[in-house]
Amino acid sequence: MKTLTVLANAWAGFWAGRTAREKTLLTWGGALLAVVIAYSVLWAPAQQGRAELRAALPAMQRELAQMTAEADEARALAPAAQGAAPTGLALKDALAASLTQAGFASPQVQLAGDAVRIELKNASFAAWAMWLDDARRQFKVQVAEAHATALKVDGQVDLTASLQPPSAARAGH
Repeated sequence: MKTLTVLANAWAGFWAGRTAREKTLLTWGGALLAVVIAYSVLWAPAQQGRAELRAALPAMQRELAQMTAEADEARALAPAAQGAAPTGLALKDALAASLTQAGFASPQVQLAGDAVRIELKNASFAAWAMWLDDARRQFKVQVAEAHATALKVDGQVDLTASLQPPSAARAGH
């Protein structure tokens, strides 16, 4: 606060010693200097930035259109990127391996036309349902036919099911 008082006193002493003509010149010079500083610090960079953005806008719009087209193409190709579903012997082998990996004891897997016939004895129905959901997603199969017989032990079943790849299921309907 003391420094501010000292500066104010110094300025008052300087200003009091000036003639009317010097005061007018200093006032106009200070105003002109303030306008030049405001223009060079605030207005000119903003105008230059606007001009650069205006010049870059068409290129940005082209890039946006290209990215949008590429995103649409990627969305259209996404199902194909998931891979083709196995059919025939490849599907039979894949399902047999999956059943064994899931812990089903001695699954009987046979090819029956386009479908794969699965027979399980004394299997957990809950485990079968979880495996079937995974197989449906992984191998893109659909259940064409299923038959389960409950056993004396709760949750255990003997079951027979026919699974088809989606192209065979569509052709059959």
